[in-house]
Amino acid sequence: MRAIVVDDTGHFDMSEVDRPTAGANQVLVEVVVSGVNFMDALQYRFAAITPDSPLRAGVEGVGIVAELGDGVTDFQVGQRVGWLSGGQGSFADFVSVEADKAVAIPDSVDDETAAALLLQGMTAHYLATDSYAIQPGDSVLVHAASGGVGQLLTQVAKIRGGRVIGTVSSPQKEEAARAAGADQVVSYDSFAQEAREFTHGEGVAAVYDSVGAATLDGDLAALRVRGTLVSFGGSSGPVDSLDLSRLSLGGSLSVVAPMVVDHTRTREELNRRATDLFAWVANGHLRVNIGGRYPLERAGDAITALTSRATTGKLILTH
Repeated sequence: MRAIVVDDTGHFDMSEVDRPTAGANQVLVEVVVSGVNFMDALQYRFAAITPDSPLRAGVEGVGIVAELGDGVTDFQVGQRVGWLSGGQGSFADFVSVEADKAVAIPDSVDDETAAALLLQGMTAHYLATDSYAIQPGDSVLVHAASGGVGQLLTQVAKIRGGRVIGTVSSPQKEEAARAAGADQVVSYDSFAQEAREFTHGEGVAAVYDSVGAATLDGDLAALRVRGTLVSFGGSSGPVDSLDLSRLSLGGSLSVVAPMVVDHTRTREELNRRATDLFAWVANGHLRVNIGGRYPLERAGDAITALTSRATTGKLILTH
């Protein structure tokens, strides 16, 4: 079968490899669509540093169950499933997926939408419902509001009754943020001041930050008393240190640094989040923006486009 592997120079190459089988508590899936994520870019950098064995790329996808491993009772051959973890090597024609990490895809959601929704949608879900649970009337600030997670997070915040200030890096990206429901769209240069003005001086209840070092000072300045900074990425570089006195002096602020793996640990939690996301898509409350479609053999081009930050929405690979 075809599979994208990362060589010892960090390049994505199409290779012919043996088709895997379904091990115990696994399902073998014929992949239809793969999702492209920053995690894939990080993995290829790591593979170039430690080239002990070729890395089969990709972690997210949607496809059709082709084989059941021993102990699998929740799925059937021919059923559509999706996964955001437990399926390393998803940039391939077939992949073995841990059955407890797979979710059934309802008929109301097509393959491309499901593949574009799983990892980023789950992220948006736990950010808005757990990391800081948005309440009706809350004002929140979402960085990178035109990106894949940013657009979904903005919509989930609106579903929960919040008001959203979104930051974007260029005027061209403003339209995508507004289409997602942002009440106000601002630049990174003035977002803290804009947040204060939007909230009549009070500050926002939460800042959702995937940018990191470059926005930390503004994030703290934008928060209200007892506000929460949710740091879930570092596209500008990681936050190396934070003086805790800045949190107390800033108004008893809180900082959380969540990861999706810790919010989809159990099958119950995974299915609960998926059920919400699929229902919101079906009833029209959540719109998935696919920012680009690439054939499987152009996985490297998709990663380059993603890391250049020239895209909006989710990138997918078609098979």
